[in-house]
Amino acid sequence: MSTTASRPARAYAAQSAESPLAPFGIRRRAPTAHDVAIEILYCGVCHSDLHLCRNEWAESNFNAVYPVVPGHEIVGRVVEVGPAVTRFKKGDIAAVGCMVDSCGTCPSCNKGMEQYCETGFTLTYNSPDKHLGGVTYGGYSESVVVDEAFVLKVPPHLDLAAAAPLLCAGITTYSPLRHWNVGPGKKVGIVGLGGLGHMGVKFARAMGAHVVVFTTSPHKSEDARRLGADEVVISSDAAQMGKHFRSFDFILDAVSAKHDVNAFVQLLRLDGTLTMVGAPEKPLPVQVFNLLMARRQIAGSSIGGIAETQEMLDFCGEHNVVSDVEVIAIQEINAAYERMLKGDVKYRFVIDMASLKG
Repeated sequence: MSTTASRPARAYAAQSAESPLAPFGIRRRAPTAHDVAIEILYCGVCHSDLHLCRNEWAESNFNAVYPVVPGHEIVGRVVEVGPAVTRFKKGDIAAVGCMVDSCGTCPSCNKGMEQYCETGFTLTYNSPDKHLGGVTYGGYSESVVVDEAFVLKVPPHLDLAAAAPLLCAGITTYSPLRHWNVGPGKKVGIVGLGGLGHMGVKFARAMGAHVVVFTTSPHKSEDARRLGADEVVISSDAAQMGKHFRSFDFILDAVSAKHDVNAFVQLLRLDGTLTMVGAPEKPLPVQVFNLLMARRQIAGSSIGGIAETQEMLDFCGEHNVVSDVEVIAIQEINAAYERMLKGDVKYRFVIDMASLKG
């Protein structure tokens, strides 16, 4: 274990896959030369927080290391900086997303795509902590200390609570839309209108695309249009689906539950792409014939690099894009997880971390 100096901090943690989150004391390192110390104001609640706390990705060899302090959608105020820090000063509003370090030397890192670091990036939580030993702890806590290279600037006029989910839900949907050149003249589908999907709708609309939302819930149609959808398709209705056969340039699949991706693949035109950003627990079967007939492709995308995440935040500042959120106290987190499982949130929970002090 490193001998790096540390300081106590209050947090909420899961002690096992079966236990609820509860108050827990952690240690944060004292800022080193390039570090930024942040008082956390808001932390978004990502579905992956629930997955990891309950160790639901164990079959994918992504195991929880307990205790787990989740949270990787962090917005806060800078309270201290190391002597070599140049981009932040005390009092600045800053943000931290899903990563707090990477190797910095592999081909992916050299291209500014740290999310694909070939030796493995350091997650904001549940990754080996090279400073203090053990594992990293996330944003369900009062503070965090992060290398300046992985700290982001938040446009000053954005609502800070609503900006927090941009650090995961936002970049997870923005990155593939940008990579596959979504813009004017493109027909884009968004599968699922949850925490990820609602951000996909907002971004695709802001980028100038014709946006179609696919949902199994007819009652979500009005909300989909409010968020920016030009059309809404009930994906369980074969007639509605058939009207869009071979017409989409790009489809973003934001569903983490088991579902039939083949129904959407056949809606792609020649050279169209369906990109997965949801993370179902079990493998999804794919009918290869649907790919062959129109040179279609199924792809995946994982968050974004630091430069692209800053680009996304700046885009949000220019277009006034933030998440639709419900702000909760940290003491409500276990009930929020149960509501999240039922889809009972529009569209993202965000924790007001001032409640941790109450």
